[in-house]
This record gives sequence, structure tokens and C-alpha cells, in this order.
Amino acid sequence: MIMKKNNIFLIGPVGSGKSTIGKHLSKKLNMEFYDSDKEIEKRTGVDIGWIFDLEGEEGFRKRENKIILELTDKQGIILATGVEAIKNKNNKNRLSARGIVIYLKTSIEKQLSRTKHDKKKLFWKKQNTILYHKLKKLEKKNNLIYKDIADFTILTDKYNTKKITNQIIKILENK
Repeated sequence: MIMKKNNIFLIGPVGSGKSTIGKHLSKKLNMEFYDSDKEIEKRTGVDIGWIFDLEGEEGFRKRENKIILELTDKQGIILATGVEAIKNKNNKNRLSARGIVIYLKTSIEKQLSRTKHDKKKLFWKKQNTILYHKLKKLEKKNNLIYKDIADFTILTDKYNTKKITNQIIKILENK
């Protein structure tokens, strides 16, 4: 076995590559992959934007917390969390206790370029200038939390999926 904690949790901002990297790691390590946002959509039958519109952030966070609680009970999984899932103390503690937490750090410019064609990303309902400032605000708010919870931080701006995946595997082999 590569690691003592046998789950891998990917955290980071929108467009950092959590889902893409998670899927690649899943294939390479033969582990199940979950995306907490996708799990919520699958179970509710609607997209996250609709949940926010109908239930507000509080309703969405309750659903997110429940999903993370369930998924972190599993063994041998890779989980890509929602952008702000780590703000909940229980989520933070469960992720830390039940797996290796990897922060995929990404510049705002890269976030914008990676998500501009993805209609499901909540932020793309606004203009770029407004979006940039919103992402900057989120970065300032979440960066310290990401750093605090992460066992490892990987800068993703200059690397492709394969290189980042291999970098994570090397980290896990040396753990």
C-alpha cells in the first residue's frame, strides 16, 4: 500500500483541477473517484445552481456536509471537494483524520481560463471583471484554510494533468 491514510482528498478553488486530477489518479491508483458536487447533483437530480436558487447557500451546505460525511466513511477513495466545503469545521476534521489532503493551488488567471467554457461553474454568470474580484475575495478568504488543512500543496498553473498526477503519486510513495 502506498500510504497509511488510504483516502485522497483534493481541495482547492474552482478551476484548480480537482475533478480532472481526481479522475486521472483514480485510474492510475485503481481507486474509486467521487466529486462531492457531482454526488449532490446525482442524488437530487438537479444542478447545484438550482439548489442554491431554491434552498440558498445554507440548504446547499447541509447537503454538502451530509455527502462529505458519507463519503469520508469509505475506504480507498479519491474525493474532490466543493470549493468551500473546508469552511465547515466537521468537514475539515473528517478530511484531515480520514485521508491525505492535497491542496491544488491555482492562480485566478488560470481559474478564469480553465472555467470560461464550463456553463455549470456558478461564477460564469457574471462578467470577467466582476468575476475576477469575486475570485480574489474567495482566494483571500479560503487560502489560509486550504493551507491549514492540507498535508501537501501543489501549484497547478504550469503543469498538465499527467504531470500533476505523477507528482501526487510520488508524494504518496514517499509518505
